[in-house]
Amino acid sequence: MNSNELKAIESRRQTLLGQLRTAEASLRGSLHARGFGSVAREHLERALAHLQEAYIAINETKAVRSVPQLVEDLTRIEQVCNELRQQPPPGVTVKSLRP
Repeated sequence: MNSNELKAIESRRQTLLGQLRTAEASLRGSLHARGFGSVAREHLERALAHLQEAYIAINETKAVRSVPQLVEDLTRIEQVCNELRQQPPPGVTVKSLRP
C-alpha cells in the first residue's frame, strides 16, 4: 500500500471511531431515561457493550471477542449477578421451616 492509501484507511478509521464515541455518548445518556422498564435498559446496556467491543476491535491490535463470545460473557455475568441478589446478606441466618 502506498502512503495515500494508508492515509485514507486511517481517515476512515478515525471517522468510524468518532461515530462510535458519539453513539456511546448517546447510549450512556439514554441509560438515565426513566419509565421505559428494565428490558429497554438491558438492551441499551448490551448495545453499549457491543459498541465498546467494536471500538476495541477497530482501535486495538489485540484479539477481540466475537459477538457470540461477548453475548455468552454478558449472559454469564447476568446469571452470577442474579445468583448474588438471591443470597442473604452476610451475617443473616436463614432458618429452615422444616421440623
